[in-house]
Amino acid sequence: MNIRCIAIDDEPPALELIQEYLSRFSSLQLIETFDDAISGGEFLRKNPVDLLFIDINMPDITGIDLVRSLEEKPMIIFTTAHKKFAFEGFELDAIDYLVKPISFERFSKAVNKALEYFEYKKKTDPGIQENLFVYSEYRMVKVALSSIEYIESMEDYIRIHIQNEKPVMTLMTMKKVLEKLPEDNFRRIHRSYIVAIDKVKSILNRKVKLASGVELPISDTYLDFIDDWKKV
Repeated sequence: MNIRCIAIDDEPPALELIQEYLSRFSSLQLIETFDDAISGGEFLRKNPVDLLFIDINMPDITGIDLVRSLEEKPMIIFTTAHKKFAFEGFELDAIDYLVKPISFERFSKAVNKALEYFEYKKKTDPGIQENLFVYSEYRMVKVALSSIEYIESMEDYIRIHIQNEKPVMTLMTMKKVLEKLPEDNFRRIHRSYIVAIDKVKSILNRKVKLASGVELPISDTYLDFIDDWKKV
């Protein structure tokens, strides 16, 4: 695995630090650094890049505005001295948001998120995936598929119910999350519910009872789930 990276920051010491940190990761290749956003943006529009480290508060154009202007966006890790920009950064599906001064430990956590997400995106067969990546509370969250009990629709959001943990809320439709889940393991049983098939303990009177004791209705549209479950 070879991930092509660039870094954009108007402070040379910050670029040097990122360069030094990245040198410790054999799978990451820092191909260019830029001390102004305009030059960095021109490079991004002409060259394939997998991961971008970019400062937010720069004099010519902010890192957020630059990312918004890109038609093809790489994975983004924002770096900044100002915490107030976190919400805007995660509106753009940033992998992470690093506040200066950045320790190697914190930098490493962000890079590992990017590596995991890169692998996740490269998998062509959703049936072999082990995790679901979603954005929740301004950060990317990795949810193990084996830990999901059921998913509940909350209008524009979904709530992912996880065994022995608090639910994860994310802005996503039921249709979209179904596209990300292996269909052999998850089925929709109602306009408001998706269940993990292996967590279904019993079905009675058009109600699914999960291993945790939670009961969920099966709507008329999805009654074929009952017959399919019997064959599992």
